[in-house]
Amino acid sequence: MTAREVVLLGATGSIGTQALDVVRAYPDRFRVVGLGAGGGRVEELARHALELGVEVVAVAQATAAQDLQLAFYAAAQERGFSAGEFSVPKILAGPDAATELAAWPCDVVLNGMTGSVGLAPTLAALQAGRTLALANKESLVAGGPLLMPYLEQIVPVDSEHSALAQCLRGGRADEVRRLVLTASGGPFRGRSRDELVDVTPDQAMAHPTWDMGPVITINSATLVNKGLEVIEAHLLFGTPYDALDVVVHPQSIVHSMVEFADGSTLLQASPPDMRLPIALALGWPDRLPRPSYGLDWSTATTWEFEPLDATAFPAVDLCKSAGERAGTAPAVLNAANEVCVQAFVDGRLPFLGIVETVAAVVEENPLRERATLAEVLESEQWARQRARELVARGQGA
Repeated sequence: MTAREVVLLGATGSIGTQALDVVRAYPDRFRVVGLGAGGGRVEELARHALELGVEVVAVAQATAAQDLQLAFYAAAQERGFSAGEFSVPKILAGPDAATELAAWPCDVVLNGMTGSVGLAPTLAALQAGRTLALANKESLVAGGPLLMPYLEQIVPVDSEHSALAQCLRGGRADEVRRLVLTASGGPFRGRSRDELVDVTPDQAMAHPTWDMGPVITINSATLVNKGLEVIEAHLLFGTPYDALDVVVHPQSIVHSMVEFADGSTLLQASPPDMRLPIALALGWPDRLPRPSYGLDWSTATTWEFEPLDATAFPAVDLCKSAGERAGTAPAVLNAANEVCVQAFVDGRLPFLGIVETVAAVVEENPLRERATLAEVLESEQWARQRARELVARGQGA
């Protein structure tokens, strides 16, 4: 069997490093030909690239190119290579580097970038005919209509959407009644709205089950992340918003469920480890064997499910509303949220102010029903600026 050639975007982030674990576990199935990262961790990027023998690396900061080249020589020296025993791969640098890398010849592009900055690379990979293993939900949320012509090329990496894709194998599309996404509830599950007034960034970062990057972790605390996943599910599976539900499941073992017309519900359950959906996406539609890995059915286990408190956590309803408005509304929501999350981390916005400020920006959004990539990016720029203005004025404080 010929190994699938993989380009990995976001190689030094949470998804990227776990994807590299998967690649190392299946050296006969995957060969990494390209790695991309933001530019802040060039030493780590160089070590991975040298180990895997990639053809090309990309960094978002143009000024990081020379640092990356020096990092390759340092990494080679650490491994005991002489000057003639290794070669520096092609280096792409600058804001368009990830987009260029996404179109590099390969079989699969895994987009593990964070934020809507991943939209242009996502579109580039699809237009180049690649299979896209998509962990960058923001690019689908922001650019949904632009990506719909390429839907058959997209394999979801998010555990919830991976679970839905697996469960949907169990029936025909016309047999589906609703999709149910599970949410851990984050670190503030069970708290009332009043009890969320003074929470800190450190508290918001203490996710009970998943080890993720800071933006996704705080989005999980507000449940904005779950709202974005509802939009993503609507786009990926064509399910109406009134047939998309969220249920709180603290154990994070059941990742999502599909209810069929006859009342039967199929669910996908596995340990809370992103390497499973990553491996499935890279090898789709095949499953890759993982010996001695799975749930332990020899001990007593309790799974809990409880309704979402939409009063304390209104983000899911806000995202559904933006999704139903469609056009550039989801892009505006996501861009405003990225600004507000950073403001919260910096101590310039209270926790509850994140969703309140995002809602205000979405309400003011000059909606574009159909937008080009340039117009989506323009709408995002407007949303970021408006969010900054509202944060500066104390909106949501």
